[in-house]
Amino acid sequence: MASDEYLLDNQQPEAGERFDALAALFNPTTARHLDAIGLGDGWRVWEVGAGGPSLPVWIASRTGQPVLATDIDTTWLGSGDSRLDVLRHDIGFDPAPDLGFDLVHARLVLVHVANRERALATMIEALAPGGWLLVEEADPGLQPLVCPDEAGDAERLANQLKHGFRTLLAERGVDLALGRRLARLLRSAGLVEVQSDAYFPMGGPACNELERATIEQIRERLIGHGLATTEEIERHLRAVVAGELDLATSPLVSAWGRKPG
Repeated sequence: MASDEYLLDNQQPEAGERFDALAALFNPTTARHLDAIGLGDGWRVWEVGAGGPSLPVWIASRTGQPVLATDIDTTWLGSGDSRLDVLRHDIGFDPAPDLGFDLVHARLVLVHVANRERALATMIEALAPGGWLLVEEADPGLQPLVCPDEAGDAERLANQLKHGFRTLLAERGVDLALGRRLARLLRSAGLVEVQSDAYFPMGGPACNELERATIEQIRERLIGHGLATTEEIERHLRAVVAGELDLATSPLVSAWGRKPG
């Protein structure tokens, strides 16, 4: 998907706030999987669609090697950090920037890519024999409500706005059920030792911040498409900031496998 079609544009100021919230929510579970895979000293790693620097910097601290961090928009990755090799790269169209990686990781990337099969093939091609691929994607269909405990009007409004958000995503070709298929896709692509699991965070400051930043980013599109009014959005944001809602994210499905050889 071209950057001008991406609903959550990295050029918007809220993008950095979303990256921070996503890191707080998901970096621990990603790190758990990477530790289980055996990430260690000397590994060459490609972080696809890195967004912000927190995860690739953590990986570099484990490997002692610079991490290749790519994205279609590298605005938030900065420059000059010796732990990162930053490169603008479109995983849906561009060839692998290098080969022979011990690990390739992508989180919340493939759902937004129109050429998903090509993107997956590119990541696998970049692996060294015996290298690992870890792909992590949300699956809203597994749990579609941002407020699973729909106790009152505020919760119902939150779920209405989340439905509107996913309507906008679907219009842009986002695959809202990709997570559940990841393990099968990795097996079909020839990877071995494939496993998967899911993580479903619910409640807390990071969930609140992710919801606030996301709604701020898409508010004009929600209004313009008749999916919400200004008053509804303002009412919802007040409830979020006040901590009055038990907000959840979509389940994050992680799937990993090893390239034969």
